[in-house]
Amino acid sequence: MNDSRTEYFTGHDGLRLAADVGGDPADPTLILMHGGGQTRHSWDGVMREFAARGYYVINLDARGHGESQWSPDGVYSLEVLAADLRAVLATRDDLPALVGASMGAATGLYAVGTAEQPIARALVMVDLVPRLEHEGGEKIAAFMRAHTDGFENLEQAADAVAAYYPHRPRPKDPSGLMKNLRWRDDGRLHWHWDPKFVQRNPDTEPPRFSHQLLQACAGLTLPTLLIRGMQSDIVSDAGVAEFRAQVPQLEVVNVSGAGHMVVGDKNDAFNQGLGEFLDRHSRR
Repeated sequence: MNDSRTEYFTGHDGLRLAADVGGDPADPTLILMHGGGQTRHSWDGVMREFAARGYYVINLDARGHGESQWSPDGVYSLEVLAADLRAVLATRDDLPALVGASMGAATGLYAVGTAEQPIARALVMVDLVPRLEHEGGEKIAAFMRAHTDGFENLEQAADAVAAYYPHRPRPKDPSGLMKNLRWRDDGRLHWHWDPKFVQRNPDTEPPRFSHQLLQACAGLTLPTLLIRGMQSDIVSDAGVAEFRAQVPQLEVVNVSGAGHMVVGDKNDAFNQGLGEFLDRHSRR
């Protein structure tokens, strides 16, 4: 069953959250959570693949991103994002597997590790450990703070992305970027997320709240997988070793030729590593 549809969930404070859902609702639940500044469309290929493999997939836009509503107070803290996730989890009867990239991974770790009772069956973190490399984190933050005045056209946006991802071939047709852009009243294209996400929450993506994530590790007893991009400047060997010391059951899949955005760089390798892990830990 590969057809997907858009549904809306209610966040912890009544905010409307958009998601694509696909697969049979009777199948094990898989929740996908994108990184900061992205939208649910970053998971499109993964969603199709795992709906076809027999999972009920909920591909969620975080608050302030994509088609989800923006936070009226401009707050996008880890606690708020985790509370939204728990609200979505409460709509399912089973314990889902959680798959998060960067900000989404931090949300999953914090939500699971601070929960009073089990809320998930397995956790997959894409290129994120509790203690990140400062230089790589600053690079992402600088990209997200740039171009606050938007872009004159799609080509300018494509140029900005190509400069940030020099290891990726620049697409001849950049129209796919429109999933992450919107025309605003100023007649310019802007990234499809709330500017306050960075202006008022500079530590959200990439997360620099290592103490919160390390504390949450104490409550992380479920099967956990780290899928790491070997060209990432966010995750280091030392960061992985520290994470493994906190979470002894941690499994690691290293994806060669991939940077921080593992799915966009090596989607097939990502799907393989994720599928093997879920088949062992997320089937009823």
